Amino acid sequence: MIGARIKQARVAAGMTQDEVIAALDVRGVSLTKGGLSKYERGGSNPKPTLLRALAKVLGVEATFFLSEPTVKVRWLAFRKGSQMTRRRQEQVKALAESQLEAVLELRHALEPGQAYTFPPVSPVRDAEDIETAAESLRAHWKLGEQPIESVTATIEDGGGVVVEAGSEDELFDALSGWANETTPVVVVSAAVTDDRKRFSLAHELGHLFMQVEGDPKTEERFAQRFAAAFLVPAASARRELGERRRHLDFRELALLKRKHGLSMQAWLFRASDLDIIPESHARTLHAEMGTRGWKRVEPEQFEGNEKPLKLRQMTIRALAEGLISRQQAERIYPGVTADLGQPPAGKMPRSGARELLALPPEERDAILSRAAEIVAEDYEDGGNLAGLEMFSEEDYFDEPVDES
Repeated sequence: MIGARIKQARVAAGMTQDEVIAALDVRGVSLTKGGLSKYERGGSNPKPTLLRALAKVLGVEATFFLSEPTVKVRWLAFRKGSQMTRRRQEQVKALAESQLEAVLELRHALEPGQAYTFPPVSPVRDAEDIETAAESLRAHWKLGEQPIESVTATIEDGGGVVVEAGSEDELFDALSGWANETTPVVVVSAAVTDDRKRFSLAHELGHLFMQVEGDPKTEERFAQRFAAAFLVPAASARRELGERRRHLDFRELALLKRKHGLSMQAWLFRASDLDIIPESHARTLHAEMGTRGWKRVEPEQFEGNEKPLKLRQMTIRALAEGLISRQQAERIYPGVTADLGQPPAGKMPRSGARELLALPPEERDAILSRAAEIVAEDYEDGGNLAGLEMFSEEDYFDEPVDES
């Protein structure tokens, strides 16, 4: 467990084993690459002093290494540019898994009786199956045929998890998978426009809820159509454009983009796929968009609300209800307590053990958490109790793990 956690934290920090060794050396902690590799494999357990040093280097709390992993993700698809390194891909996955753990643990604490269900994965063979699969998911989430205000909120409210990752200089769109085989998770780039983000989210839903017979190119093509069908059902598209058209106006497409959050280019594909316009006319309009430079930046920008909010909202709620401390809240969602200021001044209740045990669990935990916050500075570097150890270093041993 400890070894798996060390590796997870290292990968999430985007560090190689050599970089960790160098960072430890700067702190005056000596460790060989072979020793770190042995710890990560679970060959032996590091001493507490080393765990504390690793926690500092990797940006986690030392208790992170002692907690049992609760999430296992079966990743399905990773849409990325060829320049995105394998190391960076693994870092994105590790960061997503850390957020997943936090979301699912908070959900368990705050929604103990809530059970989320999802439609079965649909086998698809042709365009009609794709349209049916998209309509089935919309029906499951009771979306009707109206434009979706936020695809992110739709997934989060429906029981899925959305994670933002990536930077502006990365060619990365999205990643999807199943957490513990029960919870769909989509990782989406934080650097793209909202209309592209919506399409990426819907595209990944296609990977999650469709079973495609065919090669990867076929699966991608089907997921593209699923995304458009999920964002704009066939009935909605025909209502907006008509059953048959000889020509479309770019100004019309710009208005529809603003209403539905589907790009002008995607609207052209949608109209052609549904035989609303001839394929030849769609090719002509695509070529003209390229000539005008609209393939890269369209003239109409969509302003949506595609920021994941569930983790922040649950963290604030758990903090308000006294289920977690400030330190725990910051570990789960860095910066979430920045606008709270310092804890209110005043004396702690003069409670003995009996009085504390008599209190409701939430109130008792809140008092203990606040007490821990008040004395935390004494144990930090330079604090009054910084040198205090409950056990001496000789009380700890590197014990080999029994792998039998």
